[in-house]
Formats: sequence, structure tokens, C-alpha cells
Amino acid sequence: MVRLGFTGDVMLGRLVDEHQRRRPEDAVWGDVVDRLRALDGLFVNLECCLSTRGTPWTETNRAFHFRADPDWAVPALEAAGVDYASLANNHVLDYGRPALFDTLASLDDAGIAHAGAGEDESAAREPAVVAVEDRTVAVVAFTDNTPEYAAGPEKPGTARVEFDADDRETRRAVGDALSRARDADPDLLVASLHWGPNMREEPPPEFRSFARWLADEGVDLVHGHSAHVFHGVEVVDGTVVLYDTGDFVDDYAVDSDLHNDRSFLFEVSVEDGEIDELRLFPTEIYDYAVHEAGSAAADWSRRRMRRLSAAMGTEFEREGEELVLEP
Repeated sequence: MVRLGFTGDVMLGRLVDEHQRRRPEDAVWGDVVDRLRALDGLFVNLECCLSTRGTPWTETNRAFHFRADPDWAVPALEAAGVDYASLANNHVLDYGRPALFDTLASLDDAGIAHAGAGEDESAAREPAVVAVEDRTVAVVAFTDNTPEYAAGPEKPGTARVEFDADDRETRRAVGDALSRARDADPDLLVASLHWGPNMREEPPPEFRSFARWLADEGVDLVHGHSAHVFHGVEVVDGTVVLYDTGDFVDDYAVDSDLHNDRSFLFEVSVEDGEIDELRLFPTEIYDYAVHEAGSAAADWSRRRMRRLSAAMGTEFEREGEELVLEP
């Protein structure tokens, strides 16, 4: 059996970057760092570029630009044991092509697998194959955000589609990526999706339809992110769907109702090519780092996750501080 961790957005730029320049490289992981290191594999959405080059994107209007210095950011990712970073999101090109290329190179040099962005459309859509102990995890990554960041046949950028199960081009693009991922004969097949707008509280019907299509295509786990707030969990014919894993670490303003500073570390146990358990460990962001959630925050997150998941037919049990599901 292997234990794999999946997180929401890891945004290491702006004030996180500023604070990390004068504190230990693993400080960004707060008191969660030992739990992260104890995992057999760790999979994140990297919501920034890793570079000191480039200039803020101005070809279209962009309110926010996220960039972290790889001199500390890469060692920080290594310190947590990050094995994979999704790049299919709306910030990987915030500082243009030079910063994108630096991000790809920095992750490659560190041996951190990635998918979802590349030097052209083909590279952006290429799945990542990650060795975890004696198991193999294959990940495809796509986004529906920021059309101007989309890769083309001779254009660097992200793997972008519209998440519509009835769209022929989407089925072709994602289906081809899944076919290449299956060629690796993985023990776990993951679709990492950066989908939908910020602060949406639950998945729309088209996302749930797309998750059913992915289940039919043999995906074992859907790793969703983008909303900045976590959504409920659904099990679709054995496929575990994390519609949105929220935020894991960042410097964002906090909504007092939706609490985008609260989420979970989503841990799955994989045995004989199947997910036999999902554990949710409550987390909270403060001091520009992720921490184990305090009592009140953890209670709030557990109540909200149970309510949202129950609406999709998923019932969690509680063990200590964690929520537990056996799909």
C-alpha cells in the first residue's frame, strides 16, 4: 500500500516569496511538514511560476501576477517531498515565456514531475508518469482558465480545454492524453483539473457530467482545484472525485464567509491498483504558511465538507481530527 497526498493551490509568490527569503526553506509548510514528508507521494497544483526573469503579462488585463524565486521555492518543494506539480492553471504564464521556461527547467532539475504546460500544445498535454515506491501514478492536467495562456502547435502555454463531455474537441484532447497515460500501465490514473471561477461553492452540473465521463474513461482520481474553496467529494462508479481541493498555501485576502484559508490535505491509500481509503486532514493558512487547523477552523471545515459531500451521496466517518471515506 502507498499513501499519496493531494493539495489545493500552492501559491509561493508575492508575500509568501517575500517572507520565505528570510526564514527556513521548509517554513512555508508550517507544522504540517512532517506529515507531508511521511507520505509516499505528494501531488500539488503549483499556482505560480518559478523564476526571477520575465515581466508581468500585459497582452490582456491581468489583476494578479504570481512568481517565486526558485532559489528557495524549489528547495521548499523538495523539503516537503513534492513529487508532482500541476501547471495547467491561470498563473504559470504570469511573467511570460521566459518565466514559464524557467519553471519547467527548475522542476526538471529537481526531478519533480509536471504536466499541463509546455513549449507547445503537444508538450502541454503530455501526461506525467510518477514512480512512487514500487507503484506508478500517471497524471493528465488540463484547465479551462485564461484562454490567452493556452498553448498552440508552435506556442508555449497551458493545456486548455472546455470541460464539456459533449464537446468533441475536448473528448479528443483529454482522451488522447488519457490514452498516453494508460500506456504506462499505471497503478493510479489521475486527472488534475484547474476548472471554473474563483469562489464558486460547488461544482456545476457540467463538471459533474465531465467527472462521469472521466470515470468511464478509467480515471481513478479527479484532483480538482481553482475555486480557492473546497467542494464536496463524490464517488462515481469507484472513481474518487475531489471537485475542488481549495487553497493549501498563499497570501490571499480571506473571505469571512467562505474561508478560503481553510481546506484539507487529501490523502489516498492505494492498494492493488485501487483507492481503498481517503483521509481528509484539516489545514489552515496563516503567517504565509500552511498549518494544522485550529479546533474551531477544523470543526467548520469538517461540517462543511460533510454537508457538501452528503448532497452528492458521500458519507464521511470521523477518526480523531480526520474525515475518512472508504470508497
